[in-house]
Amino acid sequence: MQYKRNIIITGGAGFIGSHVVRLFVNKYPEYRIINLDKLTYAGNLANLIDIENADNYVFVKADICDFEKVSALMTQYNVDGIIHLAAESHVDRSIKDPFTFARTNVMGTLSLLQAAKLYWESLPERYENKRFYHISTDEVYGALKFDGTLFTEKTKYQPHSPYSSSKASSDHFVRAFHDTYGMPTIVTNCSNNYGPYQFPEKLIPLFINNILHRKALPVYGEGLNVRDWLYVVDHARAIDIIFHNGIVAETYNIGGFNEWKNIDIVKVLIKTTDRLLGRKENEDENLITYVTDRQGHDLRYAIDSTKLKRELGWEPSLQFEEGIEKTVRWYLDNQDWMDNVTSGDYQKYYESMYGERN
Repeated sequence: MQYKRNIIITGGAGFIGSHVVRLFVNKYPEYRIINLDKLTYAGNLANLIDIENADNYVFVKADICDFEKVSALMTQYNVDGIIHLAAESHVDRSIKDPFTFARTNVMGTLSLLQAAKLYWESLPERYENKRFYHISTDEVYGALKFDGTLFTEKTKYQPHSPYSSSKASSDHFVRAFHDTYGMPTIVTNCSNNYGPYQFPEKLIPLFINNILHRKALPVYGEGLNVRDWLYVVDHARAIDIIFHNGIVAETYNIGGFNEWKNIDIVKVLIKTTDRLLGRKENEDENLITYVTDRQGHDLRYAIDSTKLKRELGWEPSLQFEEGIEKTVRWYLDNQDWMDNVTSGDYQKYYESMYGERN
């Protein structure tokens, strides 16, 4: 079949990536979607069972740092679009192992950029109808005070963790490839995502599972750090709109307009989970345990998505309480998925489908 577009989505077996892959495969049968994922601990092909046999879907296990492999894929599939989500993303892990974050997030992005550059420049049409879309984070902007200010696309970069520093560096490389070579790039910076299929090292799925099993709920410091929360399906919608309609070389912030203190999120999770489990309201608040704060823990993040709404018409479809209700229900209804992840059995799914995982 001759496909209208051939798009690599990196990190497509991960949390956000799997939602983007699913959306594109289902919405655009005329596109071929190549899911490129290394399948680190956070990659789970069971996230995509519903579309793994789709005619327009291809899975490739590879490391984005493998320049030769990425270059070969560009030619093999005549790739004209890259949506780059693959990244190490957990701040605590970056504090313990910054080298891995620099390798994947910086060198991996550079590998993709150079492979795309060389392939696209070899074509008669060069960069015409091509697009390199890089997904980044609001953490590159640093921290905000409790003064009502928001991160905009013009906010100065001030990353504070090894994770955010690695993402800031990759953002700069993407923009440099546009400025230097004319590559058609776009960068987006998004706020904290939540929803189905999130690896349970992150706050919301971890705490839902801990509440279910009545395990401790460790809260950093006094739980006063504020984050802006975005339902992952809304983020996937935004990526779709920006990939197709965003202006080359522009930056777009994607936020949920949902600022919450961590401790308040925890209490909402307890209230919602207890209710859905038929327990007494808030009976599991005694599970809250305050622990030593994370090193360099930024106080507040908050995204201003006005530009995205004004120019491309996107806005979040769910407010936080509604999104949390859907999220808690999903994890409670999909305990097999959670049990397979927490036990490590999810890695066997890849082996059963494709052979050895690593």
